[in-house]
Amino acid sequence: MTGAAFFDLDRTLLPKASGPALSAAMRQTGVISARMPGEALLFGYFNLLGESLGSIALARQAVLVAKGRAADAFDEAALLAADVLEPMVGPFAKMLIAEHQEAGRPVVLATTTPEHLVRPLAERLGIDAVIATRYEVGDDGRFTGRNDGHFVWSTGKRAAVREWAQDNDIDLDESFAYSDSIYDAPLLKAVGNPGAVNPDPRLQALAIAARWPVLHFDTSPGVFKLPIIGLELQRMVTMLARPEVFPYAKFTVSGAENVPAAGPAILVGNHRSYFDVIAMVVAMGRSGRTTRFLGKKELFDAPGLGTFFRALGGVSVDRRQEDPNSPDAFASAVRSIAGGELVGMMPEGTIPRGIHFFEPGMSGYPGAARLAHLTKVPVIPFAVTGTEKVWPRSSKVPRVLNLLDRPEVTVTFGEPVDLKYRSVPRDMERIFDAITAMLPDDVREPPRPTLAEMALTYPDGKVPDEDRWYAVDGA
Repeated sequence: MTGAAFFDLDRTLLPKASGPALSAAMRQTGVISARMPGEALLFGYFNLLGESLGSIALARQAVLVAKGRAADAFDEAALLAADVLEPMVGPFAKMLIAEHQEAGRPVVLATTTPEHLVRPLAERLGIDAVIATRYEVGDDGRFTGRNDGHFVWSTGKRAAVREWAQDNDIDLDESFAYSDSIYDAPLLKAVGNPGAVNPDPRLQALAIAARWPVLHFDTSPGVFKLPIIGLELQRMVTMLARPEVFPYAKFTVSGAENVPAAGPAILVGNHRSYFDVIAMVVAMGRSGRTTRFLGKKELFDAPGLGTFFRALGGVSVDRRQEDPNSPDAFASAVRSIAGGELVGMMPEGTIPRGIHFFEPGMSGYPGAARLAHLTKVPVIPFAVTGTEKVWPRSSKVPRVLNLLDRPEVTVTFGEPVDLKYRSVPRDMERIFDAITAMLPDDVREPPRPTLAEMALTYPDGKVPDEDRWYAVDGA
């Protein structure tokens, strides 16, 4: 026996309720003549907080609206609604559907919404089966005003899924289920792999207590969103990280218009300080978008810090694996790009130390070019300067007391790099050249450093004996 994947519809596969689109389509086709009283308020509450007993009570009565109508009376409305609803299904939901099917699991839409209204949408999404509330059809071919089988909600949904699983030789212990609603807890508990998607407050609490994964189909897996308001933690951080929050540094951000307002891209820049993270948070706040920044695995393995980075949407990269440039090494980044997100990289991998910090040009891992070759999305270069004056490598914390002579931190975004897609190494050189071209002269070709300047690039503030001769003082 194999497992299946059961998906709820509203606030799960769809980010919001399907009701407004279905209602509008039924009015357009003349099946119903007017809006239901309080419809906007009802759907607004649902979109914010999820299902309520009141909304379900109304859903139970909907079967009476169909009473006496021909069984095919709603077919045109269902097709019109599918035109509206299908584009609302996020790319990450579609990818997850495909992944389950590739693994040999049938994908099933399990929803309270009447089957005759959602089947066209399920067919467009390539879903294998539909478990939904069915309206009874009499011998005259018209709806009788009664349900045919379970009202597919809460324990009724669990019962309908169990019957379908038994009829189709499906093992629920090997199955997956996804829902936003606490009322679907019976189904979620009935499968071996439950997932709380965009959960309502009570399901969020249950998921945390039961250690179920909390998912959002409009972002990469693992990204944390604030409950109820649905705002990404990273977006909240960028909104709060105003320049005035950091009075010990001056910020200049330019070229933010080069960051695409929508759609995927790869942001690639240089690495000079731990303060680069804060500089990029401030800079991305100007763009209004969030970014999935790739970071070395060691950062994500750090207790507490790793959890925070993942919640912010960071992507771990293990440079110690056999082939760090293989496509598998970038699977998460490719997924983010396929979902229309921005992916950020600092290909130097770590902050250069010693004389390498002062050498002209850039060098590092070719992952950015390899990822660009895999995805064919724009590569946007960015250049960071001045962060090493706020937080040098030799210091454990930023220089927060430097208020009278604040260092200037700049982040500059350039136009997309003109890649040729013939050679990964050569295209990586083009990316490095684009970043370097945006640096000021004293950074692009710095003078030979003093011993004190060299010391700032080492974690302990001490220049090793073998490197002292590189400095002016040791020449």
